[in-house]
Amino acid sequence: MARRTARDLRSENRFEVLHALFELGPSTRQELARHTGLSPATVATIVTEFLSEGVLRVATVENNTGGRPQERLTIDPERGRIVGVDVAETYVDATVYDLELGVLGHGEVALDEHENDPSYVVDGIVRAIEAAVADGGVQQKRILGVGVSMPGHVHPDAGVSVFAPNWDWHDVRIEELLEKVLPVPVYVDNPLKAVVLSEMWFGVGRVVDSMAVVNLGTGVGAGIAIDGSLMRGATNNAGEWGHTLLRLDGRPCRCGRRGCVEAYLGAPGLRTTLAEIDPDHPTLAQSRQRDFVEAVALGLDAGDPALKELALRTSRYLAAALGDLVNLLNIPSVTLTGWTSTALARWLVPAVRAELPDHVMPGSLQGLTVEPSQVPGNAVALGMAAFTLQRFLTRLGLGSPAGTRPRPDPEP
Repeated sequence: MARRTARDLRSENRFEVLHALFELGPSTRQELARHTGLSPATVATIVTEFLSEGVLRVATVENNTGGRPQERLTIDPERGRIVGVDVAETYVDATVYDLELGVLGHGEVALDEHENDPSYVVDGIVRAIEAAVADGGVQQKRILGVGVSMPGHVHPDAGVSVFAPNWDWHDVRIEELLEKVLPVPVYVDNPLKAVVLSEMWFGVGRVVDSMAVVNLGTGVGAGIAIDGSLMRGATNNAGEWGHTLLRLDGRPCRCGRRGCVEAYLGAPGLRTTLAEIDPDHPTLAQSRQRDFVEAVALGLDAGDPALKELALRTSRYLAAALGDLVNLLNIPSVTLTGWTSTALARWLVPAVRAELPDHVMPGSLQGLTVEPSQVPGNAVALGMAAFTLQRFLTRLGLGSPAGTRPRPDPEP
């Protein structure tokens, strides 16, 4: 591990102050110092830097009887615009945000899950961004940066999609390809890192420091935070829970192994389970993954017995796989996100909760929560926007790692 320097600590302090403003809203310097645990002098210096770059503005001035007027500070949403992009095997979802990460516009483009040429994917990303920018009425010159989440193993420092198994991508320089067609800085990362950052900032991370954010879609994975820090691993590949073993010599997985969690909980895995239950079920006629999952949800609403059995088996697979994750990490919170989770959570979550005591060690079970994500909008796009905000501040000389959350308030 690289030795931390005084400059690293100053950068972390700056981002703690900014994150505190996301949590608290308009705040005085004294309130920011109490919330972050930083000294008043440190907060005053950081606020001066932010004001000079237009990142903050004075919202109000409060006149206190017998004391000096106090400025209440806020992030200036008009400082610029940031785009967060969620790229999956079946779609590209783009959102334009202001600097407070408020949504201004949205665009979505469907992708053919069987088409894997990088130029095809890049074109879809560009079209989704253009749609979001048009929807928000945003001038392109005001965009400070674009954050793009890519499925599979991503090396953000090099801007490379190292391995995307569903597309059979190997070492695709996706950031370079995007910067050729987008006239703004681009940052790429993995969706598991984006969703856990969203939860750390805007979801369950406001009340717990350690968590797993489980993403269910075409692929399956878990974003992980421990003691307030996002876990990346040695090569940014931490969280590939979908490629841990659920059943020895089980179903083939797209990663090349057999019996992976993803082979049972990814959207193609759900299709395989339904085919085992009823090979002639009409829902299997849905060729697109998202259409299939939405049809499953509609059939569950109607009480279809085969689909109820599908939900039961899937919840058992999920509970067993989550049990391994919780036993390994001793985390108090599991949050479900992703489009499959959104469609099926009301059937899966109660069944998973009922099954978990059979899979989690008693010492890790007490206080364990399993909930659907409450982060508004697209959590992947929001997380990528937060990463991109960090990159923007770094270019100003004000940045720090976004994968941490502020220390809790000091004891009174």
